[in-house]
Order: sequence, then structure tokens, then C-alpha cells
Amino acid sequence: MIIEGNVSVKAALLGNHREVKCLYVDEKKHDKDTAWILHRAEERNIPVQKMKRDEIDKLAAGRTHGGLIAEAGSRRLQTKEETLTENSFVVLLEGVEDPFNLGYVMRSLYSAGCTGLLLRKRDWANGESVIIKSSAGASEYLPVVMSEDLAADVRWYKQHGLKCFAAMRKDAIDLYQGDYRQPVLMAVGGEMRGLSKGVLAEMDQNIYIPYANDFRNALNAAGASAVIGFEIYRQRH
Repeated sequence: MIIEGNVSVKAALLGNHREVKCLYVDEKKHDKDTAWILHRAEERNIPVQKMKRDEIDKLAAGRTHGGLIAEAGSRRLQTKEETLTENSFVVLLEGVEDPFNLGYVMRSLYSAGCTGLLLRKRDWANGESVIIKSSAGASEYLPVVMSEDLAADVRWYKQHGLKCFAAMRKDAIDLYQGDYRQPVLMAVGGEMRGLSKGVLAEMDQNIYIPYANDFRNALNAAGASAVIGFEIYRQRH
């Protein structure tokens, strides 16, 4: 696959979750950020090819690469064990199918200190470059687990000491009444289909995000993830 732009290429190098095979850079590109990226690539013996801008344009899918692209392999996924820390903050995300939206969610969650993202297993290969770009590189750092059975994996996390919350209004408490200083798993669903019955049946507590007015439409997954994620961060700090 081709990864485009300084932010995405840097994340692929530093995230260390995929093989970066070669960098292609505009021969006229001489800024400090690019020089730093090229130096990191050379340290790892990754080939760097200087090319004319129109040659890079032919290799890239878009025109927002800024003169730097990388050829890379698929992202290596993580295990559930790798998402556990001293005070785990795992998010189960269900019903988000658009790579732009998934990237936005990852950007918010990684910024808020999420230690792992649990997704239903599917092939995101065709959307990987979009996910990297829309997440501003966060997707390359955030541990990601693909699940064959989300409900069973929730049970596994409960057995490992995580309290499980769901962003679901039925039988819910106000988000700000919850205690997230302990290890937690937070389940968030897409605005169209939400969370599945099997996942909801495993939850310890539902929460809802209070609004400043009587607006009743749900926030999208990226907005909800940001609000919830930073409340968890606030309580822990």
C-alpha cells in the first residue's frame, strides 16, 4: 500500500506496527520535518528514492501527499493482552464502517489515552491510507484488536478486572456520574446501528452524555468517543 504525506509516513515509521519498504520524496523538498523523517528511514536501512513531483503524483492516490509517500505493508494487529496496562482504558467500537469516521474516532481516543481499540473482524486494507490520514497518524500508534466474537471478548476483559460501560441511554446514568479511575472498557456504537444485543448483555453499566438542551439525536461515534474519552482522562488526572 501507499502511505501519503509527512504526518502519515512519520506515524508509520514510529508506530512500528507495519513494515515500511521504501520512501519516495520530491527531490526539491528540503524542510526540517522531511529531513528528520528521511534520517529515521536511513537509520533503519529503508531505501529512500528522490524523484520529480510528477513521478510521485503517478504513484500516489491523491494530490495531498506534499511530496512524500511511502510503500508499506499491512498493519500488524495486537492481542487483547497487549491492550492491558496498569490502568487499562479499552474501547469497543461497533457499527462504524466508514474509514474516515474510524480514523476520526482513533484520533480522539489515542489523544485521550485509550490503551486499545476492539473492532469486529473485517478487512480494512482498502481504507488503511484514509484511516491513517483522517486519524492524523493516531491509527499507527493505537493498539488495535480484531475480534471474532465481541461479546466473548468483553467477558474476557471482565475476567481481567475491567468494568464495562456502554454508551447507551436505556437504564443509563449520566456520563459524569460514572467512576472511570479503575480499569475500564467502554463500548461505543455507530449512530445508525449502535451496539449489538450480545455486547449490551455483557455490560456492567450504561451511560449517556447529557446535553445542554432538549436535542435528542445521538452524537456520531467520533464526537461521543471524544467526550467520553476526555472525561475518563479528566478523572484519571
